[in-house]
Amino acid sequence: MPPTRNTRPPRRTTRVVAAATLAAATLTAGATAATPAAAVPPGGKDVTAVLFEWRFADVARACTDSLGPAGYGYVQVSPPQEHVQGSQWWTSYQPVSYKIAGRLGDRTAFKNMIDACHAAGVKVIADSVINHMAGPADPGATLTGTGGSTYSKYSYPGLYSGADLDDCRAEISNYRDKGNVQNCELVKLADLDTGEEYVRGRIAAYLNDLRSLGVDGFRIDAAKHMPATDLANIKSRLTDPNVYWKQEAIFGAGEAVDPAEYLPSGDVQEFRYARDLKRVFESENLAYLKNFGEAWGYMPSAQSGVFVDNHDTERGGDTLNYKAGSAYTLANVFMLAWPYGSPDVHSGYEWSDKDAGPPNGGTVNACYQDGWKCQHAWREISSTVALRNTAHGQGVVNWWDNGADQIAFGRGSKAYVAINHEGAPLTRTFQTSLPAGDYCDVQSGSRTVTVNASGQFTATVAAGTALALHTGARTCAVGSVTSGASFGVTATTVPGQNIHVTGDHPALGSWNTGAAPRLDPAAYPVWKLDVTLPAGTTFAYKYVRKDASGNVTWESGANRSATVPANGKVTLTDTWRN
Repeated sequence: MPPTRNTRPPRRTTRVVAAATLAAATLTAGATAATPAAAVPPGGKDVTAVLFEWRFADVARACTDSLGPAGYGYVQVSPPQEHVQGSQWWTSYQPVSYKIAGRLGDRTAFKNMIDACHAAGVKVIADSVINHMAGPADPGATLTGTGGSTYSKYSYPGLYSGADLDDCRAEISNYRDKGNVQNCELVKLADLDTGEEYVRGRIAAYLNDLRSLGVDGFRIDAAKHMPATDLANIKSRLTDPNVYWKQEAIFGAGEAVDPAEYLPSGDVQEFRYARDLKRVFESENLAYLKNFGEAWGYMPSAQSGVFVDNHDTERGGDTLNYKAGSAYTLANVFMLAWPYGSPDVHSGYEWSDKDAGPPNGGTVNACYQDGWKCQHAWREISSTVALRNTAHGQGVVNWWDNGADQIAFGRGSKAYVAINHEGAPLTRTFQTSLPAGDYCDVQSGSRTVTVNASGQFTATVAAGTALALHTGARTCAVGSVTSGASFGVTATTVPGQNIHVTGDHPALGSWNTGAAPRLDPAAYPVWKLDVTLPAGTTFAYKYVRKDASGNVTWESGANRSATVPANGKVTLTDTWRN
């Protein structure tokens, strides 16, 4: 018969007291730290950048340089606790102890990262692995974790022993049996008995320790594999029981565990959202998205975490990922512009081996180098974060579609977005509820659109691109900087292709075509773009053609070069070289 939840009697009083003592100790350990920023449910700044497998020092820099300025409300970091040794990404999800001593940095680096992110106005969510402990293939082997702790399966000295693990010592085999899902072992990992008083206390002590360092919220990994009542009990033991709490509970049709069971404790990730976006973008019509959200049977918007992809789904293939070209970018634009759920923007690295760990052990020397994709910083994505913040609380208005893969909609009187997921340009007069005046198309960063007194504007949206306007971006000027380069190149394309420029300066992608800014085809066949560069800068550059699948064709010939004058911009009038 299926295993049932362990009903052992309460642990000895000494163990309960030990748990309480540990909780108090962790609070004392953090007493010298600054009071954590108050975590509130996602509100006006509800977008989370998930910097998957980034070292904490590099997360700190990203908060200062890109996340804060772009308007991200949160950054989610990979599990900080000590874990099994190994280069694969999933080693981070096999905890050995609750010390902050993993591949991504130690306790000091973690605290410094939190302080830097708070200074940039970004709150920190820690991915938290509390369902299980590491499970070596050989249960009798004694190994050493990333922080020096010795362990074997079912024995984690000073933390847990075999009595603290569930009695089912077999791998999960039946997702239609709740007891099997929640008491047996997820991919042979040692399953903690979260119904035990002692285990609940140790987990709460770990989370309280993270809170004492300033963590603002938690993503609960593998929440589906723990009873909802157990998680509610653990959360009730936290110093702030109302802390932000986002639970990974994967929906499975016909399965015994319903993600909605976890809503009383906090937000729940809505996996159907990402799966349906993939299906719509790949094989159906964007026009179907007109009522996307609760009308599709999803959980309530106010408690749903949504995403286009995450570290599991991008590898499993059940959602879009960075390899999907413009469909992936446009899906992220739609997610950020659409008022359902609280979005996560996944930011990871290139992979062919699904087990491969992060480049350089998690060190990000620079975006778009060494395989780091930095999706959070893509102009199309980061610019839509600010649009979402501006449009917070505004409903969908002025929906338009062509019955297929061209759509447009407004967010009250604050924003308007048009998405062209077809192979030909979209030219039309759009009806908005925006106040009259000039707006910057933040998707291009260079095109100015004029809305008339009737709320209308006429524009062309190139194939595989979007247009986005909001009242927080009335001009494309960047601060008071007026120096740089004004690119103009005559180049013919076929539907689905765009022209980009890249070069030896970070503003031009540092020769990385994935970061090369796209030129505006409004004056086709002349493609134009203004790029801000410091006065006096001499730079090399070249044009590339990209198609909707992300394939890149370089123009022929040697690298071009130019110099920014002491005042103003250098104007470049080029012709594509076949």
